[in-house]
Amino acid sequence: MIIQTQQELDALCAELAQKPYITIDTEFLRDKTFYARLCLIQVASDGVDAHAIDPIATDLDWTSLNDLLHNENVLKVFHAARQDLEIFYQLNGKIPSPIFDTQVAAMVCGHGDSIAYNRLVENITGTALAKNAQFTDWSRRPLADKQISYALDDVVYLRDVYKSLDAQLKKQKRDHWVKEEMQILTSPDTYEMPLETIWKRIKIRSNKPEVLVVLRELAMWREVRAREKDIPRGRVIKDDALADIATYMPKDIEGLRRIRSLQGDIAGGKLGKVILDLIYKAKKSPKNTWPAPVSKASLPKHAAPTLEMLKTLLKVNCAQENVATKLVANNDDLEKLCAPKPPEDISVLKGWRYELFGKDAIDMKQGKLMIGLEDGKITKFKR
Repeated sequence: MIIQTQQELDALCAELAQKPYITIDTEFLRDKTFYARLCLIQVASDGVDAHAIDPIATDLDWTSLNDLLHNENVLKVFHAARQDLEIFYQLNGKIPSPIFDTQVAAMVCGHGDSIAYNRLVENITGTALAKNAQFTDWSRRPLADKQISYALDDVVYLRDVYKSLDAQLKKQKRDHWVKEEMQILTSPDTYEMPLETIWKRIKIRSNKPEVLVVLRELAMWREVRAREKDIPRGRVIKDDALADIATYMPKDIEGLRRIRSLQGDIAGGKLGKVILDLIYKAKKSPKNTWPAPVSKASLPKHAAPTLEMLKTLLKVNCAQENVATKLVANNDDLEKLCAPKPPEDISVLKGWRYELFGKDAIDMKQGKLMIGLEDGKITKFKR
């Protein structure tokens, strides 16, 4: 059902506000814009049929919906919540709370790394969801029946998925693991990146401060322009072009034209002069404000065996506990653990990750724990 009137929306939100949880999903587009364009919101709960709220075809006051999204007594259940939460944060300046992400919960419950929603539904309910509307244009109106059915299914089956995962988490006493992860997803820092650090997202081979300061200036300018015009960053200038410009630092239009990765005739237009001015400005800025070289220290040769042992231990512990390794630690975490004194702020030395893996990792480094074969299986031994 699609909400058509203000009365219907307010009545639905009032009913959902009495429930302990709601399932929620969105359909959006962002291939032609900087900010995601919200096209549909779907909600449901126990005893409440799935409804869709159409922000394009209807002009409704969202006060009751926003109140529901921020009602601390109602859990909001998403699957792969990050992009949905980012959209609501952009619209309202607030992040829905409290939340439960079934993709994260599924990793804790042994369903593998970043499992897709349709696969998770099939694993838990045995239902194979249709995929025929997944990549349709959600901004076009009227919506086709198959689009509406597809969208509503996302919150219909999410109810059973949530209840199954929640019960398993509580049985295994791991529900607090997921709550820790939700604190990250509901933090504004997850969705905000200061302008002066945007350049760090761009891959560049050079590590020279004079190159990085130009890249920083160019990346900040592109970010502001993309936001103001609401177009994707690559529609202004692509990442590889920014990296090449910063590396070669052309001094004039002719030099700019030699940047093969620079799309169209940007060099000969108004933007060409803007880019050259930005290069000049960056190079003239005080050197003590230039970015420090970002180099990943290579792992010493003597530490390589330790890294391999830590990788094996991670696999052993995650297999024993039936938890996705990706959720527990990545290669950077393991390399930091190899240091004689690992930094205290790495995630594997905190919370549930420490209990599951970090504690054993430290013990193994100190010779208090070993891994070996017993009856053909990798086993841990305490010394």
